[in-house]
Parts: sequence; C-alpha cells; structure tokens
Amino acid sequence: MAIKDTVKPTRSELLELKKKIKLSERGYKLLRMKRDTLIMEFFKVLNRARNIRTQLLSQYRHAEKKIALAMSTEGVIPVKSAAFALRDKPDIRLQSKNVMGVVVPLIESKGILKKVHERGLGIIGTSARIDEAARAYEELVENIIVATEVETTIRKLLDEIDRTRRRVNALEFKVIPELKEAAAMISFRLEELERENIFRLKRIKG
Repeated sequence: MAIKDTVKPTRSELLELKKKIKLSERGYKLLRMKRDTLIMEFFKVLNRARNIRTQLLSQYRHAEKKIALAMSTEGVIPVKSAAFALRDKPDIRLQSKNVMGVVVPLIESKGILKKVHERGLGIIGTSARIDEAARAYEELVENIIVATEVETTIRKLLDEIDRTRRRVNALEFKVIPELKEAAAMISFRLEELERENIFRLKRIKG
C-alpha cells in the first residue's frame, strides 16, 4: 500500500510528511556518500589483492622448485624429518579494524619467518637446500595470511556496498517519491478545502 493511501489530508500530517522528506533526503545524501567512499576503498583493496595474488603464485612456484631441489639433492626422508622437527607454532592474532562502519579483520602473525637455529634442526642436521626450501615456504605462508586478511576485507566491503546501494535505491526510487507524492496530494486536498470554504463563505455573505 502506498503512503498516500494511508495518510489523512490534514496540515499536521503535511508538516509531518515534510519532516520525513527532509530526513529521508539527508539520509539519502549520507548513504550515497558512504556508498561512494566504500567503493573507492574497495578498489584500493582490490588493487592490493591483485598484487598479492600475483605474488602468491610466484612464491608458490618458487617454493615448489625449492622443495623439489631439496628432495632431489638431500632425499625425501631428510626433508620430511626437517618438516617434522619444527616444534614452535606461529603466533597468529586476529583483531579487527573499522572501515567506514565495516568491521574487517586485522591479522597479526609472529614466528613464521625463522632463523636456521629456530627450526629445531641444529647446524649439523640441516643443509642449505633444505633451509632455502623452508624459507620459501615460510615466506609463502606469511603472504597467505596477508591474502586472507585482504580477501576477507573485500568480501565484507562488497556486502556492505550492496546493502548500502539497496538502501540508497530504496530512498531514491521509492521512499522519497512516495513521501513527496503524499505531501503533494495533501497540499492539493487542503487547497481544495480552502477554496470550498471561501466559496461557502461568499454564498453565506451573498
């Protein structure tokens, strides 16, 4: 049911509608600004995501080459032993930050990139090839964490952009036009009543 079908043709109703129109128009402007700012932020994050994806692919290929080289020169068992020797787990902390009212993740990681002696292998029990492979995968994992943060931010921004866009469209194409139509109808009806009263008074005086 349209707004015009539910309102009464009174001056108080007209004043109330005018207040609603002003409030809706103010909200529309603010939401449109929010939508545009979110879109700008989205494209900035998207550009970062593209760079990270390209870097991840390059790092993955590099790590695969390093592990293959380590296995071919040192053997599969020493490489697997080196992998199982690692005891310390990385410290990953999940926090959040606010981007134009959108809560997005902020992931902090420590202990992923390790020095040779921190991998639990000892100087004698390791080799340059295994160390290079370990380093390559540590760098890959560190960038995967960054990519996770960026990808999640993109999804959350897209969801908020879509929600804001729907609200902007609803105000622009439905709420505000219907309020203005209802206000115009009441104004017309009040003018008609005014003319009828004037005509009635003239007849009485005549």
